[in-house]
Amino acid sequence: MTEPTRRFVLIAGSANLDFVVRASHVPAPGETVLGRELHTFPGGKGANQAIACARAGGAATRMLLALGEDAYAEPIERSLRDAGVELLIRRSREHATGTAFICVSDEGENAITVAPGANATLRGEDLPELNEVSHLLLQLESPLDAVEAWARRARAAGVRVVLNAAPAQALPASLLDCVDLLIVNEGELAAITGIADDCDAALARVGVANVVVTLGARGCRARIDGEYLQQPAFTVQALDTTAAGDTFCGTLVAALAAGTAFADALRRACAASALACTRLGAQTSVPAHNEVQALLHTADARAVVGGACAQTPSGQNAMI
Repeated sequence: MTEPTRRFVLIAGSANLDFVVRASHVPAPGETVLGRELHTFPGGKGANQAIACARAGGAATRMLLALGEDAYAEPIERSLRDAGVELLIRRSREHATGTAFICVSDEGENAITVAPGANATLRGEDLPELNEVSHLLLQLESPLDAVEAWARRARAAGVRVVLNAAPAQALPASLLDCVDLLIVNEGELAAITGIADDCDAALARVGVANVVVTLGARGCRARIDGEYLQQPAFTVQALDTTAAGDTFCGTLVAALAAGTAFADALRRACAASALACTRLGAQTSVPAHNEVQALLHTADARAVVGGACAQTPSGQNAMI
């Protein structure tokens, strides 16, 4: 009997309704800031990454998520289905749909507080069959024991396991042992390794074969099977950085699932992330495939092999 074709990317993780308010700046501890308009957007790291993966093209996308039986669930479901994501929903009667409260500054920076709600009810046994799945993309807005169970099961099934280790926290070696590709930002990399001032030393310390660290306005850097790649950012005027990192993750995995070379996949992910920074909201900011293609054809920001982590340049660049 032949092995089933592995044609799906499966995202298992969080889905929230985001409440977004714009203000002159993100409040410091103890400070009250008078904001302006308030909008709601579908969000959550898992759902954002599923939208990005689906819109990137090249791989069919499924998502395992948990929602409450409330009005907040409906716009989340609609957004995912409209993007072409096949949904595997665990419905909770006891917990509300997850929510996030986001303040976005006039410079495009943000501060986010999440109330997990139904997201916290996901369990290891909720993962569906993996026969047609090539890549499993995970984050850390779901219970850690569930994330590790999913990764372990996927590794045993021959599925490529991708972990976006966000929000930042220390991770057990037993989880990292099941990961094929780790995606982090600088703060998350420091939380995992204890190294905060030398990204190459931190990349070398991570016990995962393939690691990508996003560097905000400096683009991203990767260690792939011992080789280092540097991808500069695409210059944009940032409006809102919410979901830029999620856009990067979903686009990168979609490209890899389609067989794209890693350097080219990094460039595509950085381009999509840059475009996401130019729009307000989470899933509403994720660009379509043709928009990314247009930027790739007009911009000059190609990956280079070797080098070292660059210093932050001046100018308005993508924040990922």
